Formats: sequence, structure tokens, C-alpha cells
Amino acid sequence: MVVVVKVGGSILGDGVDASMLDDILKIASSEKLILVHGGGKEVTDFADKLGKKQRFIVSPGGSRSRFTDLETVKIFTMVMAGVINKEIVSALQKKGLAAIGLSGLDGGLIKADRKKKLIIIDERKRKRVIEGGYTGKISEVNGNLLKILLNEGYLPVISPVAIGKDFEYLNVDGDRAAAYVAGEVKANSVIFLTDVNGVYMNDKLIEKMSLSEAESLRSKIGFGMEKKVLASTEALSMGVKESMIASGLTTNPLTSALEHRGCTVIIK
Repeated sequence: MVVVVKVGGSILGDGVDASMLDDILKIASSEKLILVHGGGKEVTDFADKLGKKQRFIVSPGGSRSRFTDLETVKIFTMVMAGVINKEIVSALQKKGLAAIGLSGLDGGLIKADRKKKLIIIDERKRKRVIEGGYTGKISEVNGNLLKILLNEGYLPVISPVAIGKDFEYLNVDGDRAAAYVAGEVKANSVIFLTDVNGVYMNDKLIEKMSLSEAESLRSKIGFGMEKKVLASTEALSMGVKESMIASGLTTNPLTSALEHRGCTVIIK
């Protein structure tokens, strides 16, 4: 059984929580495990220290994202593939796990098409078309590399930096990177750990949804959660059996999610 876990930057904070490490150790003792991590806040903090003010844009659908110019994508890669990735790898190795840190650049793990243009809503609430910068749409995941590592007993830890057709660094969404990774290795489960228990509607946790229900509800959900629901539906469409959106702030978050306790479960 293969389990893919996306750990959001809001969960990582100053490092991987000790109880989460113990839970990862427990799951990894019986399942093949892949971690995909975020860390947008850390990227912004490092950019500020380097004097590079970050620009955020809003799509017509209300999605807020980082505009990634050349200088920003270098900072993004440095922080994601360097600082955060290696902190997680180090913490896992201290627990005796054979963690190996990767970005999408390594071995052509995550390939993406660079977005040429972006449609945004400006300060005057008008639609505008701007140059796409160094943001990518995932086109391919090297599943063979991941399967080799898993079969040799390694725990891949992946940062969401992709490689473009011209071998440039590209910023890709971490949730969707996890979905594509899960789909390519035909994972049994993908877990999106965040700072809430799952998807809420009218202040009530939705404990279970079908793929079609998730697709129809997506437009009614707020931006941050909407991306996780989108990633979940993409993973299921690629053959993953189940997706869980769960809190990473609880005790034993992976075990709880796999047991479908206190989270949102999306199945075909």
C-alpha cells in the first residue's frame, strides 16, 4: 500500500512536530510513504529578509497566488528545495527513517509547462492579462523514480519545484503536486494535512463525499480549501482510491486520517 501525504506550510511552522514524526514512523513501518511539503510563508519571510518584496495576484475565480518572477523563483527554490526540505529530511532521519529529499528538478521528477499568460483581477476589480512568470502547470511525474526509491525502502520527501521544457525552475502548487504524485504511483490514499479538520459547509464538517459531490461543491468552498478539494478530485480521477483532508495539528494525524476519524474523506 502506498500513501502520499501533503504537509502544508501552516503545519510545518518551525519544524515537524514530534507527535507527527512518531506517527510518520508508525505508518512508514507498514506502508510505503511519500511526503510532499509546502512552505509559502517561509518563502515570503526569506524573500523579505533578502529585500525582495513579494507580489500576490488574484484570479477571476478568487484564487490568491504568488507572482513568481525570475528572482522570486530562485528564492522559492532555495527555500523549498533547500531549507524546508532538508529540515524535514533531517528530522525524519533522526527517527531512523531512510528519508531522501527531492525537488521536481531531480531526475525530472515533476515536469511542468510554463504558463505564458495569467488573467488577474487588478485593484480596480478589472480583468487584466499579465506575463506568466515562472509558474507551471504539471504535465508529467517520473513515477518510475519514485517506485525505485520506495522499493528500496526510501521515504521520498518532495518539494513542489518543477522543471520546465527549457530546464527552468517553475513554481507549482503543492497540493496538486501531491495529487499528481499519488496518481502516478497509483497510491491507495492521499492525505492533505492542513490547519482545520476538513471541509466545512454551514459550519459543519463534511465527513464523507463522493467524487461527483466534491466536484459540484468545489465552487462553493473558500479558496484555500478549494485547492485541496480540486487536488483530491484530480487524484481520484487518476486512480487513487481515497483522499482525506485532515488537521495536521491533532495527535497522530496520519493514523486518524487513514481511519477516517475527524476529517473529510472523498472517495469514488
